[in-house]
Amino acid sequence: MIDYRGLEKRVVDSLRLERRPVAVAFREAAPSGVAKFAGSMPSGCSFWPLAMRGRVFYTVPADHLNCAVGSHTHNIPLPAERAQELPQTLTFMTGLGYLKMEEVPGIPQLPRTPAAVVYAPLGDTPVDPDVVLFVGRPGRLMLLQEAALRAGVGARVPFLGRPTCMALPAALTGGAVASTGCIGNRVYTDVSDDELYVAIPGKDLSRVIDELPTIAHANTTLSEYHRERRQTLTRAS
Repeated sequence: MIDYRGLEKRVVDSLRLERRPVAVAFREAAPSGVAKFAGSMPSGCSFWPLAMRGRVFYTVPADHLNCAVGSHTHNIPLPAERAQELPQTLTFMTGLGYLKMEEVPGIPQLPRTPAAVVYAPLGDTPVDPDVVLFVGRPGRLMLLQEAALRAGVGARVPFLGRPTCMALPAALTGGAVASTGCIGNRVYTDVSDDELYVAIPGKDLSRVIDELPTIAHANTTLSEYHRERRQTLTRAS
């Protein structure tokens, strides 16, 4: 298996990340040797900070049912007795002006329902991840997105917004994406207002990280170049 511990160290050191990247794998069966999550969470994204803090575990579809929108993005059907929760949630959001109903069909979904979802810090992942989530300050994650573009795996789309969890299927099918997050995610994960997300397909991660030194050096050089131009060309009367 790929040296994910080494990849994590390289990217965390290069970007000076304060939170560990999260490896997410969508599996057709529960992985052997990995602990099953026990308990209850209000949303699918609530599992992310557990992995950021070092936990390695997997969930099953029933663990995701408390968030109707997250279940939708993960292609997890709600049971018949709870099927009304998605339209009720969407009606609530559209009534607030937060969302328009015509936007819903465009929200990315996983292509199939996973039997298990594995979460782990990147360096400790027990399986090859399908998507790797990074969270941090825009000026740092800018370099990661530029490295993805240089590696040819960046999705040339605007920032994704609500819901944050759609970044996972979007990255899985379309390449590296950035997400500004959503209010629900920020409440459930304690991600701060000055942080955002980048999601990268696991299969492309090594290529992206290989491009980081070039991008970091280029940005350092360009910073000096632009500072000199600013000093030389700025005139105020």
